[in-house]
Amino acid sequence: MKSIRLKLMRVSAACLLLLIVTTFSDEVRSGDWPGWRGPHGNGSADGSGYPVEWSAKKNIVWKVELPGLGASTPAVAGDLIFLTTTSEGKNQVLCYDIGGKLRWSKEIGSAVDGKPGKDGTGANPSVATDGENVFVYFKSGDLGCFSISGDLKWQTNLQQRFGEDTLWWDLGTSPVLIENAVVIACMHSGPSYVAAFAKDDGRMLWKHDRELGAPEEAAQSYSTPVVVRDGDQEVIVVLGADHVTAHAASDGRELWRVGGLNPTQHRYFRSIAGPAVADGIVIAPYARGESLTAIKMGGSGDVTGSRILWEKKETSADVPTPAIADGRVYICRDVKDDRGTIDCLDLLTGSTIWSGKLEEHRTTYRSSPVVADGKVYVTRQDGVVFVLDARGSEFKVLSKNTLDDDHTVSTPVFLDGRILLRSSRYMYLIGS
Repeated sequence: MKSIRLKLMRVSAACLLLLIVTTFSDEVRSGDWPGWRGPHGNGSADGSGYPVEWSAKKNIVWKVELPGLGASTPAVAGDLIFLTTTSEGKNQVLCYDIGGKLRWSKEIGSAVDGKPGKDGTGANPSVATDGENVFVYFKSGDLGCFSISGDLKWQTNLQQRFGEDTLWWDLGTSPVLIENAVVIACMHSGPSYVAAFAKDDGRMLWKHDRELGAPEEAAQSYSTPVVVRDGDQEVIVVLGADHVTAHAASDGRELWRVGGLNPTQHRYFRSIAGPAVADGIVIAPYARGESLTAIKMGGSGDVTGSRILWEKKETSADVPTPAIADGRVYICRDVKDDRGTIDCLDLLTGSTIWSGKLEEHRTTYRSSPVVADGKVYVTRQDGVVFVLDARGSEFKVLSKNTLDDDHTVSTPVFLDGRILLRSSRYMYLIGS
């Protein structure tokens, strides 16, 4: 009997240890932010206990001044934070630890200045990381990979290889990761394509031409693709040039497409806001904030007539990419008289659950909304962050938070109870 009790105690201890290890691993994973739209690629965050209120003197864990210019959203792996800037004519990659200390700074290629204005920089694309590698992309066309310790593993220049950038404004699309590669979508007035480069050595695994006949500026896209699983395969969803296309991650071939986003062939329907995907549904904002289309993933070829779930003209966004969480879609309108209106829609039907307008202000919204722990975080261009109730049945603002800064384009990063916010001059870690 004693030996049986001893064995049971050992088994219980082993199970407890396994539970502790599993729980710890889950917490570490929930603290990672691998790319621009977070761990799920749709603006929803893991974790809980995020601060609702802060100011320059309240709930600021640390604040660091950043060198150079950049609008990229940071990426986080473990206790390391990665972001990009341009400084003294060079593209720059920065690594900070979670305590706000600069770990390393590296240069990669010569910088190309952004267009005039506060939003214009040569370092708008956000970083992507898989926890071992750091992938960066710049307006100059430089694409590169560093180890998380700062060693350059490989670099290439896409413009030198495939043609100059003809975008009318600054490069905006960010790299995304598939199982064995980093993927870039280049959509402009000229040869457009989606291409994959091996993580380990940068060799091109495939390149798929994406010529869809969109007129003039409508052929140009600043949006970032989304990588999702559809059944047993990885799929890359791309929005731009009047279409949504889906590509096999294995070889880049087009699986299906939805057109009709620009039925009048408007010359200037360039796309900035990207697609958001959840539960097998793609949400595609388009037409400079004048249309929103929900597409059921799947099928083959042109599925425009068979896979559109719903369409809306009365709500969409031009720059902020929608967020999706718990069967709801969150839209931050940023156009004309609707600027600052937040809409919560049912993902399956497109019906409005609630809608409301934030305070009037001269600035607009460039950051994309994030849903975390039952709340929607919406960042205005002047650095003010509004926190709204995401789960309720009505529009409810929980707080308005202001820092001593004047310009924010990047999207907040959510790190298991803490918020990382990058402005034009500083980076903050916010926590209770």
